[in-house]
Amino acid sequence: MKNNQQLYIDLRKQYQFFEYQSYSFKITKGSLRAEFCFNLSDKYVFKPVITIPSRNIYKYNALSDNDLNNFVFHIGMVELVSYWKAACPHQVVISPHFLNEEQVNWWKKLYFHGLGEFFYLNNIDPDFDEFMSITTGEDFLKKVTTELEDDKVLVPIGGGKDSIVTLELLNNSEIEVIPMIVNPREASIRTINIAGYNETQSVIVKRTIDPLLLELNSKGFLNGHTPFSALLAFTGALSCLISGVSNIALSNESSANESTVPGSKINHQYSKTYEFESDFNFYAKKYLHNSINYFSFLRPINELQIAKLFSGFDQHFDSFRSCNVGSKKDIWCGNCSKCLFTFIALSPFVNRKNLISIFGKDMLKDLSLQHIFDELTGIADVKPFECVGTPEEVVAALSAVYQKGKLTGLTLDNNYIKKHKSDLKVLISEYNYENLLPAKFEAILKNTLNDRVT
Repeated sequence: MKNNQQLYIDLRKQYQFFEYQSYSFKITKGSLRAEFCFNLSDKYVFKPVITIPSRNIYKYNALSDNDLNNFVFHIGMVELVSYWKAACPHQVVISPHFLNEEQVNWWKKLYFHGLGEFFYLNNIDPDFDEFMSITTGEDFLKKVTTELEDDKVLVPIGGGKDSIVTLELLNNSEIEVIPMIVNPREASIRTINIAGYNETQSVIVKRTIDPLLLELNSKGFLNGHTPFSALLAFTGALSCLISGVSNIALSNESSANESTVPGSKINHQYSKTYEFESDFNFYAKKYLHNSINYFSFLRPINELQIAKLFSGFDQHFDSFRSCNVGSKKDIWCGNCSKCLFTFIALSPFVNRKNLISIFGKDMLKDLSLQHIFDELTGIADVKPFECVGTPEEVVAALSAVYQKGKLTGLTLDNNYIKKHKSDLKVLISEYNYENLLPAKFEAILKNTLNDRVT
């Protein structure tokens, strides 16, 4: 963990304001290209871009420029956090449009908690009331009222087991599914192909980071984790609008609600939590479009239930990837918390031989992963800063495998297991009613759970 509190103070003195200057977009032959212009204290200008290639499903003719203005502007609002964090200026100026006090407070909350890991790992101790002051322009944006279809759903695909479960379960329903991928990689493309889709049937969003930000990072400016899922929420909302679809079904589970640092609100997965999901749904309906339904299809269930459901889709075993370290090479690196957690979560439900084939080794026999094992099981004080399940889920999965006599290498003391009282049978029968699933989607999930997870 770095100690960058003084650097934070010094950068804020040197760079006193950050301005969201403008945004622009154009549609050429059905493809949308949007560019944002950010200004760091008149010293650096960033121009990130998003591109959405043409698809037959898009309905631009039903939309006015004013409709698109609202949605594109808001993508810029969440993009700016990646650039603001380089120097964390106190004054943030939103020049293109007016935001009321409720909206300003909404954004401050997202920036503060969405950057919780960034502040923590940089050893920065910000005050919510003081870390940022937001002023805005005068041009008011109107909520969009174009009709959206409720019998269709966008499903964001990352290439991991969770989005595969959502895609496959909804694919077998009466609801028309449109896959959505931000910055496609081999695993995400394979996922949709195996499920029976291709890229031309999917919403593809290509996000480009301004190289200047990477240059500043190399020069010692502040850097760290940002709330990517919040960007996914707003790009998903735009994708809903241009596709004429009202539903967007994420694949965030109940386990994402647990803080990474116990006793705090610091959560690597903040923008995957039910709290953010509820906040976004409120904001979208009030300020974007009243018919947008943003929810996580898997919110009522936990990582172990998802693992058991995924074990029924063996056609994806060789193709799925959840490892961020190995994502560019399309591999499981075999040495990170995401790899070890996924191996453990699947262990009670997938044959050990198949797991070794997927990951390239028996990860529970790799003693070099002891420190990660301790973080996952709750022996260490802090969980890994990764999208992993709770210590309770990890202990329950390990206990189940241990009872089968198959656990060697990385093991837990029996007293530790008894102390935590993690029971696999109890966990896979859980149901979290704190969710935003529309009734017809909840019916699909409940029927699946009754059939497959008992």
